[in-house]
This record gives sequence, structure tokens and C-alpha cells, in this order.
Amino acid sequence: MSTETTMTTEPAVSQSNSSLAKAGAWARRAPLLPALIFMIIVTQIPFLATLVISFMNWNAYYPDDRGFAGVDNFKTVLTDVDAREAIIVTILLTVGVVVVSLVLGLAIALLLDRKFRGRGLARTLMITPFLIVPVAAALLWKHALYNAQYGLLNGLLRWVFGDGAPQPDWISDHPLISIIVALVWQWTPFMMLILLAGLQSRPMDVVEAAKIDGASGWQIFTNMTLPHLRQYIELSGLLGAIYIVQNFDAVFTITSGGLGTANLPYYIYETFYSAHNYGTASAAGVIVVIGSIIIATFALRTVLSLFREGTR
Repeated sequence: MSTETTMTTEPAVSQSNSSLAKAGAWARRAPLLPALIFMIIVTQIPFLATLVISFMNWNAYYPDDRGFAGVDNFKTVLTDVDAREAIIVTILLTVGVVVVSLVLGLAIALLLDRKFRGRGLARTLMITPFLIVPVAAALLWKHALYNAQYGLLNGLLRWVFGDGAPQPDWISDHPLISIIVALVWQWTPFMMLILLAGLQSRPMDVVEAAKIDGASGWQIFTNMTLPHLRQYIELSGLLGAIYIVQNFDAVFTITSGGLGTANLPYYIYETFYSAHNYGTASAAGVIVVIGSIIIATFALRTVLSLFREGTR
């Protein structure tokens, strides 16, 4: 009799434990639901609308011709001369900024990893360019540094070489390089922070053992530091590429997309607001999103590999 009672009570107990576990899980997830709903409304619904419009022939100048266009908008983006030039500019801009920022960020991280008086203050000052609003940073470079009449760069040339010093118009003479330099100044601190975190996670006992064995500083850097920083360098480059691919502020503020500096985000802006071709602009936007997702996928893989190494 007691055995039968035990057998009948065990399923009831397990069922109650299961319901309690489900209730506890929902209690933990419920506070996150408003944030999830807000994120869906703000990000996913506009993207779905953009995706639908990208398959439509929708131009505000020709309202009667609105209809389904299939993949014609994507063909237009990929075959349009201006779009191809914007894609090339986007690639050059992204590669240039990421590579130079990584090199400078690694050099600064190596310097800030050393112990010296005022290291905390130096680290704080180094990250300030990354904290400036992008439009404000672009305006600073355009007017305070690049301006041919009163800019700091030409002022330095006049101060060093005298009144006969060359006074170039930096934006007109080197438009794409001007944008790259401004973005490098802003994104180098971001790269430096990630690489500095990687340097501080090195096993210092192994480094000290290598020094005792007679390894030079260059040998330690090439054979120990760089291999350890490989995933941090990949993460920095991928995250930087995600943001720089979508950069609009610097191009719009410094050159207004002229002089061959229009990238894909600026091409989308021009197609949407000037040509009022909503279908083509949406198709270009979808292409940018797909490219960003591909880059983000590699970034997430790198982050997961870092987490796996950290838990070993």
C-alpha cells in the first residue's frame, strides 16, 4: 500500500517541480520583455518595411507607377555607376581606417601597458576622441584643422616654414584621405582599448621566463605577444569595420559626399532624399545590412572563441 502511494506521489511531485521551474524561468525573463518588445519595434519592424519596399518600384516623382519590381532595384544598385563607385569608396574607407587604427592602437596599447607615472591619466586622455559626438568631431577637423585660411595644419606649416610655406586646401586636394584621417583619430582609441585588454590578459609568468632565458623584446613581441593578441586584433578590426561601413557623419560633414567621397550610406541618403527613389534606396540599405551581418557573424565567432579561452 505504501509503495503504491509513493509511486503515485512521485509524478505529482516532479510535475509540481517542473511547473515551479517554468514559473521561475518566466519570472526571470519577464523584466526583459519590455526591452525585447521595444527592440523589435525600433529595429525589426523598420527593417521589414525596408525589405518590402526594396522589392517595389516606388519613386515619389512617379506615384502612379508604384508596384512590384522584383529584384530590379538590386540590379540597379549593383549596375549603377554611382553605386559601384560608392561601394569602392566604402571598401577603401573601411580598409584604410581599420588598418591604420589597428596599427596605431597597437602601438599606443604597448606604450600604455608599461608602468609609468600618470598612466591612468594618459589612458583617460587617449580615449577622449572616441567619446566625442561623430558630427562634432567631423566639424572639428573640417574647420579647426583642415581650413585653408585659419586651420591648425596650415598654421603649423606657416609657423615652421615662414610666410612662404605652402597652404594646401586639404579637403579639396586630398578629400578621401581627409576623411580617413579624421576617422582614424576617432577610432584609434577604440582599437587601443580592446588591444590593451588583450595585453593585460597575457600570462606574465611565461613572459618573465622568456626574458630570463635570454629572449629579446622583439622575439617576445613576435612569438608571444602577437599570437596572443591575434583574436583581439580580429575582434577590433571586425567591430570597427561594422561601424565604419555604416559611417555617414564624416562624409556628410567634411565633403558632403563630393570629390569622389560618397560611400554607400551617403549614396542611400542621396537616392532617398534627393532622387526620392525609395525602392532603390531601400535595396541599397538592405545590401549594407547584409554586409554588416556578414562582418558581425565573424565578430561574434571571435568573441565566442575568446570566451571559450577565458573559461579554460
